[in-house]
Amino acid sequence: GFLPLQGHIVRNWKVRWFVLLQDKLLYYKVEGGKKEPSPKGRILLDGCTIICPCLEYENRPLLIKLKTKTNTDYFLECCSREERDSWALDITGAIHAGHPVQVQELHRMKNSFKLLENISLHDIVERMYDSSTGIKLTRNLDQGNRYKETFTGSALVDWLISNSFAVSRFEAVTLASMLMDENFIRPVGVRSTEATRSSDPSEKFLDDSTALYMFAESSKKNTSSKEEVHFNISELSGKIVKQGFLVKQGHKRKNWKVRKFVLRADPAFLHYYDPTKEENKPVGGFSLRGCLVSALEDNGVPAGVKGNVQGNLFKIITKNDIHYYIQASSKAERVQWIEAIKPLT
Repeated sequence: GFLPLQGHIVRNWKVRWFVLLQDKLLYYKVEGGKKEPSPKGRILLDGCTIICPCLEYENRPLLIKLKTKTNTDYFLECCSREERDSWALDITGAIHAGHPVQVQELHRMKNSFKLLENISLHDIVERMYDSSTGIKLTRNLDQGNRYKETFTGSALVDWLISNSFAVSRFEAVTLASMLMDENFIRPVGVRSTEATRSSDPSEKFLDDSTALYMFAESSKKNTSSKEEVHFNISELSGKIVKQGFLVKQGHKRKNWKVRKFVLRADPAFLHYYDPTKEENKPVGGFSLRGCLVSALEDNGVPAGVKGNVQGNLFKIITKNDIHYYIQASSKAERVQWIEAIKPLT
């Protein structure tokens, strides 16, 4: 699949097509909407160390870090926590493929529950407040409201694991729930607040990128003027239904670029981002109300499509008659996107 990769010489980010093999991770350049036949590079997995979650870059919270036995660092970015954890699990399995005992131990740790002895919630909160190594506070939108100095449930879980307060997501959720019970943190926004009413204690804190939390003594809402918001609050506040990397044809130059697409509901919008840029702002997007979405046949290039494309095309026509041509990485992924978009049109 597609993943942004940081360069070694020029420290910029480029989107590459990754293929995981038993002993190596190959990555390919995509030109004109088509994967090049020979790999651009390879990461040898023998003796490799994987760090996930990796929180070295504040603006890129979904990173995997691979350190080879020659001490070369590779940073790969994913679209969602679920995608990141899936890649990390598969890469870890490949790294330890020749050592079945280690694989069993990794799975045991992943599913185990054993909090650190003599753990102090006050110490955790003090570390969370640290300006350099603490949890990063950001402004977030929820149901049209803008909250300041918040963090998401999944960001707190990542931070707890990265700082060795927990070894699994289940342990980290338990710790986060304890922090909430002791009134060190509190939920804000609809999703996290509704979860606290659950009768199941294990579901009161959400390991979710759309559930918002803040320190208990923080102010609730941002009172800044609307001029500070560069994108319409309502269209960016919907619940994320699906996200992933797709290849999109430009409207003017008709060239093909990999974009991170985020599908939201209530209200229904599809936004796309440039994954090579540091700022997490859409470079485009549109309302899905009144849109038409359909698959395009792979035998021959449809009218309006330029270049020697890979295939798995689909088209979205907005109610203003703007045509978007998009490539998925497989027929199955194309079906998934079309099925996710259709109910929102």
